[in-house]
Amino acid sequence: MRSRPSVSHQPIEIMRPALLNPLFAPLTTLAGIGPKMAPHYQRLVGDKVVNLLWHLPASVIDRRFTPPIAEAPSGRVATLTVQIDAHLPSSSAKRPYRVRCRDDSGFLHLIFFHGREDWLRRQLPEGEWRVISGVVERFNDEVQMTHPDHIVPVAEKDQVMTIEPVYPLTAGLTAKMVAKTVRTALERLPDLPEWQDPAWLERQHWPAFLPALTNLHHPDSDQAIITDIPARRRLAYDELLANQLALMMVRAHMRKLKGRAIAAAVTLRAQILAALPFSLTAAQIRALAEIDADMAQPLRMLRLLQGDVGSGKTVVALLAMLSAVEAGAQAALMAPTEILARQHLETIAPLVKAAGLRVALLTGRDKGKAREAILADLAHGHIDLIIGTHALFQQDVTYADLAFAVIDEQHRFGVHQRLELASKGQAVDMLVMTATPIPRTLLLTSYGDMDVSRLDEKPPGRQPVSTRVLPLARMDDVIDGIGRAITGGARVYWVCPLVEESETLDLAAVEERHRHLSQVFGDGVGIVHGKMKGPDKDKVMADFASGALSVLVATTVIEVGVNVPEATIMVIEHAERFGLAQLHQLRGRVGRGTGASSCVLLYGGPLSETAKARLEIMRATEDGFIIAEEDLRLRGGGEILGTRQSGLPEFHLADLSIHGDLLAAARDDANLILARDPELSSHRGASLRVLLYLFERDGAVHTLRSG
Repeated sequence: MRSRPSVSHQPIEIMRPALLNPLFAPLTTLAGIGPKMAPHYQRLVGDKVVNLLWHLPASVIDRRFTPPIAEAPSGRVATLTVQIDAHLPSSSAKRPYRVRCRDDSGFLHLIFFHGREDWLRRQLPEGEWRVISGVVERFNDEVQMTHPDHIVPVAEKDQVMTIEPVYPLTAGLTAKMVAKTVRTALERLPDLPEWQDPAWLERQHWPAFLPALTNLHHPDSDQAIITDIPARRRLAYDELLANQLALMMVRAHMRKLKGRAIAAAVTLRAQILAALPFSLTAAQIRALAEIDADMAQPLRMLRLLQGDVGSGKTVVALLAMLSAVEAGAQAALMAPTEILARQHLETIAPLVKAAGLRVALLTGRDKGKAREAILADLAHGHIDLIIGTHALFQQDVTYADLAFAVIDEQHRFGVHQRLELASKGQAVDMLVMTATPIPRTLLLTSYGDMDVSRLDEKPPGRQPVSTRVLPLARMDDVIDGIGRAITGGARVYWVCPLVEESETLDLAAVEERHRHLSQVFGDGVGIVHGKMKGPDKDKVMADFASGALSVLVATTVIEVGVNVPEATIMVIEHAERFGLAQLHQLRGRVGRGTGASSCVLLYGGPLSETAKARLEIMRATEDGFIIAEEDLRLRGGGEILGTRQSGLPEFHLADLSIHGDLLAAARDDANLILARDPELSSHRGASLRVLLYLFERDGAVHTLRSG
């Protein structure tokens, strides 16, 4: 093996500017958030004051309407000035406490359920005037208001007669509490330096940062919430610029780190290509050439291999790994689940055996002496290729010389996990793969620190999948059709619905469907779900692959990486509950062999417009890249591909379905900034450091230290 190159780490030191400290203090430093309320707020926004600044109103209530009592229309919010006439306590706990009020035009009753008399008499003293605001109701010719939102002395009328922001809530918090807490957080906002170019701001007619944020939290109409006003665009641009700057700084740093030049494998690659039952597609050849060019440089490679379901990413990854092995080093392939890791082993092992290479599998299931033997072989260089799960970067795992790492289904892993695997070797070249097609816009926001290769062709032999959309009422017809197909030797996936993201309910749904189909088809029906033990799952999958089972009832555990070429029918129950990316992944489990394949999307009505559009897109195209762009258009950047699960950045103020044009501008701006001032040491650079910390993109900057 070759000697390992030395790597120098010279991180850019960025410390959080002191003026931001009030915003990064715990929420509990705000008045009114004690130990009892803190968990509710943390669940809603997070645990720092700054999180409240990004918690924008979802709607508004206009309290400027002030009719006399007699003219107040039912169902509308009104602010009324009334004299307290009489308190009418209830003799029964089941009946409400009533307070009669009046003005020159008539009477109004305030209704309080479980009201405390002493408190109500203090708030509403008989004979005095008060300003009340809430929804007016008419009941049996009587005007009433249940639990007014505001009760204040007449002198404070102007404070109530406003347009009031309405914030998203969680259990345990009221609208009034959240609005007040956000106002308190806004008061903590210091006077921040301007980080945007003045000429650019003027051209866009955008306000400064503080007025822009204040504007969003004090909207002057409904329109200010639903339209893309200048204040919102300004703040969206700030957030996108922070994102792009952070990614580019990481990328620039990665490019400075010493790597090792590795030539493309010749002998091993020729042996594997000869053993393949098919030729590479033009897209695979192109992607491999891009990877080879990266590896030949004395820099570290960080490349994303993006390929639709079944586009042949694993083969490209294997051929790239061979270059490291032929150079006398080791390569690792990390997958997010054990099922997927075993799948990769089944694909790769027979191919590399022909070339005399040693391949092993390491997962959390390996224990005791078997695990110790694998670790010893890995440490002594007796294993060339290791395939596994998170187990590959555990503390006690040592490599003789790891030079190349592949991370499959990149969106299931965080940046830190990527770095932990890379730290197991010296100057490790990194290839990350995803079968989740990512729209071009999101590629910029999430993978701006990587070069991207794209497999946009399917290997020869992949079958088109005919997709049908049917109502759940036709389920019996679908089951009859499956019966006929099974008689002809077909194998069928039946995916059960997602139930409000509850694993327990998902499990109940899959078990119920398994019972039902077993009554129809007998012992040929298997079941697989996330709660099953690894060996049990493996056995069911093996039985389905061998044909011992004809129908596999499953949760979305089969979404990624399951490969049974003989399976030709996919039924997805309650398809309207799944996102487009997930539906596309599931459909990709069929059409892998030579048989004609079909996918049935069963839906429950009534369908929303978005759900209708989603199912129509699935029916119309199999192109994952088109589907991903449509998903972004339909759902906006916040939800695309299930952002929280996918490792894609969550934006607070930017919505990529609206602000795509701003992302391109932010990218150009970040490029220009770092070309002129790579250390952010100029006057504007210092302001931009504040921006990076404000939007917590300093996490990306700190990865500079870990390489």
